[in-house]
Amino acid sequence: MRVLYAYNIHRGGNGSLNATAATIRVMREHGVPVEVFTRDSRDLPKNFRGRLTAATSAFYAAEGVREFRKVLDSFQPDLVHVWDVFPLISPWIFPLCSRRKTAVVMTCDDYFLTCPARNHFREGKICTQCLGRREFYAILHNCRHNFAESVTLSMYNTMQRVLGLVKKYVNRLVVCSEFTRQWMVEHSGVDASRIDLVPHFVDIPETPADPGEGKYVSFGARFVPEKGIDTFLAASRICHLPFRLSRNSQFFINVDLPPDAEVVVTTGRKDLLEFYRGARMLVMPALWFETFGLVGAESMSHGIPVVGSNLGATACLIEDGVDGLLFETGNPEDLADKVTRLWNDIELCRRLGRNGREKAMRLWNAATHVKALLATYSKAVASARA
Repeated sequence: MRVLYAYNIHRGGNGSLNATAATIRVMREHGVPVEVFTRDSRDLPKNFRGRLTAATSAFYAAEGVREFRKVLDSFQPDLVHVWDVFPLISPWIFPLCSRRKTAVVMTCDDYFLTCPARNHFREGKICTQCLGRREFYAILHNCRHNFAESVTLSMYNTMQRVLGLVKKYVNRLVVCSEFTRQWMVEHSGVDASRIDLVPHFVDIPETPADPGEGKYVSFGARFVPEKGIDTFLAASRICHLPFRLSRNSQFFINVDLPPDAEVVVTTGRKDLLEFYRGARMLVMPALWFETFGLVGAESMSHGIPVVGSNLGATACLIEDGVDGLLFETGNPEDLADKVTRLWNDIELCRRLGRNGREKAMRLWNAATHVKALLATYSKAVASARA
């Protein structure tokens, strides 16, 4: 089976791009003939012209579609696996594939089908006002804090919904957690029989770290409000333990940090792995639904237990008291209590770490990921050719 992977690279960076690259790599390692088609938003000028190009391309990216057609002609894939096509590829590649009976699979690493802002998060809280064909709320609330961008995203979501560009032309949707699967079943308009649960995978280290020797409480997510960084910092002031934050050097910072925050800047995988393995625990204080929780899965693969908010995919990632701890979302006092308990109970820390690593080895290994994806691909190809 020949597979063409297509996705847009965003300026701010996120874990989804890392997961995308990992899937492409592991598919090649398993002998799948692969080609890649990308467009990079970082190539756009950082001025009005760049914003205008992004806005118009979202609705029809003439150059992106034209170049994509050339790749279809030359590579002739059996299937196209798409992540994000916003803004420089555009969803008009879907009917192009359909006319050629080329199957399309799309991974949902955010909530683009149900929220113009993609995260169901506004003013520090979960927001679902755009559900039920009410994308205009993204304009009323100016969810992007930029009126032109809010209008663009609202109209983009309305376009893809009204024209059925996903519902009609994407053969199968891939989601990465049971929470996201259920959410898409209930709200996306895509039939449940076409939605497959395929979690991301992580590279399992040969040997675990010893969390009992960990020197700090870690945070490894993007520096954006929905990741709960304020909750993390508030908990640090309550329990007076060493808290450290890891930031990818290429990712944007969209929060204000206090001057005493201890931040470790990582420039590659080696730095990040050292950060994981030096911690006693990782905290995932997300205030939004999450779709998988890659940093949590990676931490668990090293034997480092995770303390996470009881919300969305984070609550699916962790079995409370078995391979991690859950705390009340947005409650720094409860988080501080759970962190302090785990910090002081070394045996509990090690037991949760061992169980988390066993889960990662069982559920989030490369072979399992490839097998599940190939099963989805086979169903998608059969559907496209029917």
